[in-house]
Amino acid sequence: MEAHEIQEFAEQMKESGEGESLKVISLAISILAVLVAMVTVIGHRTHTDAMLFQTRAADQWNEYQAQKIRMSSFTLAVDQLDLQSPLSTAAAAKRNEYEHHIEKWTADLAVEQKRAEVLDESVEHAESRATRYDLGEALLQIAVVLCSVTLFTRNHAYFMFGLGVAAIGIVVSCTALFVH
Repeated sequence: MEAHEIQEFAEQMKESGEGESLKVISLAISILAVLVAMVTVIGHRTHTDAMLFQTRAADQWNEYQAQKIRMSSFTLAVDQLDLQSPLSTAAAAKRNEYEHHIEKWTADLAVEQKRAEVLDESVEHAESRATRYDLGEALLQIAVVLCSVTLFTRNHAYFMFGLGVAAIGIVVSCTALFVH
């Protein structure tokens, strides 16, 4: 396109009044692009949180399992000592020590299990939020494309439809804040 053709096109746009309309559409697309970027970053951060919670939950369940194995080993040792008829003083002292550990670990296991379950709930919560952000992001990206089609076709129905999809995307993204 030559310089004089560009000038003629600009004058035609001014005369038809479409120049202002296209500016509004372009501004709306820019705002939607910023919203897409924001929702994308928040969604990625939420996915990261879910992964961190998952790692912590796995570590907590591993700690629970390790304590349970130690407790089972001591329980087995106590059972074996009980099978011996007369216990020596040293064996009786060791048996009492093992029973003390078993009692302590029984209480600790309940606490470890509760911590792991809380972390599991945090994983589910973060994943639910991330899913909403992902859907909101997809809808906002679709809205940007629909609004962009308006620039090529000059059909404002695409723009209005794009704004509707964007509104739904924003609402879906905001519902992530209310997930329990």
